[in-house]
Amino acid sequence: MTRERNDSNGIAALIGIAVIAFSTLYFISDLIELIQGGFSTFQLVLTYAAEAAIPLFVLGLYAVQRPQIGRLGLIGALAYAYTFVYFTSTVVYALVDHTRDWDALKTQLGTAMTVHSVLMVLAGVTFGAAVMRAHVLPRWTGITLIAGMVLMTVTVSLPDVTRTLAAGVRDLAFAGMGASLLRSRRPIQTVVSWPISVRSGR
Repeated sequence: MTRERNDSNGIAALIGIAVIAFSTLYFISDLIELIQGGFSTFQLVLTYAAEAAIPLFVLGLYAVQRPQIGRLGLIGALAYAYTFVYFTSTVVYALVDHTRDWDALKTQLGTAMTVHSVLMVLAGVTFGAAVMRAHVLPRWTGITLIAGMVLMTVTVSLPDVTRTLAAGVRDLAFAGMGASLLRSRRPIQTVVSWPISVRSGR
């Protein structure tokens, strides 16, 4: 039992480190894009690394909150992970096509980009609400994630600096979840009970 508890806490700590590292990297890539006024190969490579990690760490955040996070958390995590599989592919498109900035990329990808952006917001709000209900990670992180999703929606037509700050709220929410995992001293039994069980959700 002690070994399982230590393994569980070790996995939770690794998830926490990954969440903090890649959330920070994502914000840094957004800042670079803002400063240089568009895309660059270096910035897109950073974005690719950050976005490719998001599906994994979001599913990890779901896992450490089982079973309390329930089906709502599973739906939110899976949907959010899916959208970032798509967004990661758009980074590859931008690299290959030498797309100059976000607005040009949106124009090139059209409806598909819009649909996935809306799905990302809905999934983020759903996951944030599930985090609040679960009471495993700090409630403020779920609230902040929801706020970040809302801000990203209402600032979509505003200047780049405003949109970057809105995205930063989302990144802060995830980083806060990761930091909570690193600070937590109680055993997280849910990690070692992976894979997903339908009966354990609610």
